[in-house]
Amino acid sequence: MAAWQLARRPFRFRLPRALLHAQGALAERRGWVLRLEGPEGRLGWGEAAPLEAAELESQAWDHAWGALERASRRPALDALLPGLPPCLAFALGAALAEADGLVGAAAGGWRPAPASALLLPAGPPAAALRALERPARILPGGGHQPRLTLKWKVAAHGLVQELAWLEELLEELPAGARLRLDANGGWGRREAFTWAERLRGEARLEWLEQPLPVADQEGLEQLAALVPVALDESLRADPALRRRWPGWQVRRPALEGDPRPLLAELEAGRPRWMVSTALETGIGRRWVHHLAALQAAGPTPTAPGLAPGWTPAGPLFATDPAVVWGAAR
Repeated sequence: MAAWQLARRPFRFRLPRALLHAQGALAERRGWVLRLEGPEGRLGWGEAAPLEAAELESQAWDHAWGALERASRRPALDALLPGLPPCLAFALGAALAEADGLVGAAAGGWRPAPASALLLPAGPPAAALRALERPARILPGGGHQPRLTLKWKVAAHGLVQELAWLEELLEELPAGARLRLDANGGWGRREAFTWAERLRGEARLEWLEQPLPVADQEGLEQLAALVPVALDESLRADPALRRRWPGWQVRRPALEGDPRPLLAELEAGRPRWMVSTALETGIGRRWVHHLAALQAAGPTPTAPGLAPGWTPAGPLFATDPAVVWGAAR
């Protein structure tokens, strides 16, 4: 049986500016890129980067790396996948999928990203919106955005202040725009239901994203009876919700594990999913863009969350994985 060879390189990059949200600020991304070579020179590439970089030094990651470095046969690699940390399972599953021809040139090529929602950090949103470049200039591929979709990070300032900012933002938004409010689980029920009552009937509201902590599933269900609610962090805390939650789901492939099941469901036309970035290198970004394109071609198309303008330029973000690999150190 032919051997598989796995290599890894670390990467680190700083965001152009810190992304403020309810849980603090994200200023840096750190992780590993993987190169997997199989029989007959088949290549696959992956990326492993948890949102909390401290996880990379944990015993779970040390144990997982050791097991992967000892596994040179395909059955051993496949057997390790279920027990890996989710970000590392994404990296290995992505590399195996590419080496097997499920994605990439052998499958018709990587699909380009559709027009993305624009990401506004916590703080005054109207001013941040005016400071952004025009959407068509910062979207992947330079395409034109058919409908302006905004994602605003909330629950990082006081309730009264943010509601006042909301009024300013609603005055700026055109009638056909769509608005997502992402609380990252930072509201309590009082705050969340206050926002829901204000936005009830607001045609431009697409959803409240993770308005309550993951532990308050009852509150999330009650809130969803008033306004659209999209789950994000809840889906990673309790993966069974991916089957049970009837509303929108924010799917972050690079944080969820082996991407092949997600790929298969989106190819089959899974509704009410929105594919979102975790701010990847070019290796992970290929997957996010490809899956977002599949969702956009499905039964419930919506703008993905690709955070245009929130990653720096340079070879780490190239579309050619060999260039990314060369830039990783």
